[in-house]
Amino acid sequence: MLYRKTAALTAATAALAALAAPHAAYATEGPGRTARAGLDGSGECTFPMKEQFAGRPWPLQRVLLDELWQDTKGKGVRVAVIDTGVDNANPQLKDAVDTSAGRNLLKGGKSDGTGDEVGHGTKVAGIIAARPRKGTGFVGLAPEATIIPIRQNDEKNSGKDTTMATAIDHAIAKGAKVINISQDTTKPLTEDSDLGKAVARALAKDIVVVASAGNDGMDGKLKETYPAAFPGVLAVASSDRNNERAAFSQAGEFVGVAAPGVDIVSTVPGNGQCTDNGTSFSAPYVAGVAALLVAKYPGWKANEIVARIEQTAERSVNGHDAFVGWGVVDPVRALAGDKDDVPLEAARPDPAPPKAPAPEPALMAMSETSQERSERYATYAVALAAVLVCVVAGTATVVRDVRRRRGSR
Repeated sequence: MLYRKTAALTAATAALAALAAPHAAYATEGPGRTARAGLDGSGECTFPMKEQFAGRPWPLQRVLLDELWQDTKGKGVRVAVIDTGVDNANPQLKDAVDTSAGRNLLKGGKSDGTGDEVGHGTKVAGIIAARPRKGTGFVGLAPEATIIPIRQNDEKNSGKDTTMATAIDHAIAKGAKVINISQDTTKPLTEDSDLGKAVARALAKDIVVVASAGNDGMDGKLKETYPAAFPGVLAVASSDRNNERAAFSQAGEFVGVAAPGVDIVSTVPGNGQCTDNGTSFSAPYVAGVAALLVAKYPGWKANEIVARIEQTAERSVNGHDAFVGWGVVDPVRALAGDKDDVPLEAARPDPAPPKAPAPEPALMAMSETSQERSERYATYAVALAAVLVCVVAGTATVVRDVRRRRGSR
């Protein structure tokens, strides 16, 4: 499997191809402890970073946070981040990470999964649950959720589908209600594979599994990636500032929704933030929304949480689209409603606009019948007779008056 990280101006071209080894491997990009882009969206930044992103990043500018958090900020919801580890030295993640539940599935590094030499997993975790901090407008979408750090990959592409399966089982054991997987492989994997079975076990426990769709979408061709394409997984594509599919985002019928994935600000190991691009950072945006929904609707099943996210997304078409799924996720709309809302089992197309009423047929008059013609002639005759009577009477009156005047002379 492959971590897809790209430079701000070369998002798609820098993505690496997924490896098709006997066990699907996950490749990571980037040299050691170097993040891909600085706070201005260009160049590189080594971490830890001294400066912070002072403003509110653009994906959060579109969200009315007070309205989003009016019912919950995700407290009590455990989100597993299966990635390169989550560094909890960053002040925004110190109180977010449950080190006692973490695990490192690779050789070397901290056993609790809090060592992150790549920085990828730390960014993912920040998008989900970074705590507010003075001096920055960046904050996680579920800033009271708890992160379970699971280190499953590194810059040497050590992760495999078998270790990913182990990571999912660990997340289940540690009480995760949401699992974020910002990795993908194009190697075909069946539901009977180790990874497929692990995903199924998570779904059977009503855990929301969110996965990135991948970054090989420049050609626009439909292609399945895993674990995103497994049934029941919420696959996330990337959208840009215009709510359109980011050029690098992988398209496919398995895509559930899209979320911001261009110029994304998040936490890096040690301190501060950097920007990055990719579906790797779209997935945790959706995982954060899922965590809020789980907190608000604790009785809902995993598929119902997914259906709510998909049904409330901002759509470009009436139904499903292979490029952005059911649309671009709308966090506030997803959380709107009462706590006793009846959930949907699955997303469905919006109702079509009502049809215009059928035009009423025009009445066509028949030609008059012979009886109607006779009646019309009779009417004319009566009227003419009346006129003649008036003329005769008038003439007689005139003659009489003339004779009287002559006789009076």
